[in-house]
Amino acid sequence: MKSLMLVTAVALFPSFALAAGTHEGGHDYAAGAPATDGEMKTVEVSMRETDDGAMVFEPKELSFAAGETVRLVITNKGELEHEFVMDTVEANAEHKELMAKFPEMEHDDPNAVRLQPGETGEILWTFTNAGEFEFACLMLGHYEAGMHGPLNVTKS
Repeated sequence: MKSLMLVTAVALFPSFALAAGTHEGGHDYAAGAPATDGEMKTVEVSMRETDDGAMVFEPKELSFAAGETVRLVITNKGELEHEFVMDTVEANAEHKELMAKFPEMEHDDPNAVRLQPGETGEILWTFTNAGEFEFACLMLGHYEAGMHGPLNVTKS
């Protein structure tokens, strides 16, 4: 039954397949590109809920230089599932709307990681384009609870 529903959803909503990580033919990312393993700066990011109901990333903002390659080590220190997605503010807003329609959709994007409580994941990334971007958790209600922050890439 789930397979039938998925096939129906993909047929009715072609953009669903794209957002679900089926990126046939490649994908251009505004902030840069996936990197390969090697020597790079490591930045640790945690995701969690606060006692007052907010949802936060620590640190609250990230800054890199264009051309810089980093290993983002992301840990879910909360009690709920969270994700970390890097993109433009506009692309994240579109993705968030799609997530509201399909909250259980799976992702397989190099600019994102979804983690259960206690899990740690990595994103290896080269920031090729200077500009103002965003990192966010786009799961239903998490962005609105404060789970987003600026990602600034400066000219090198």
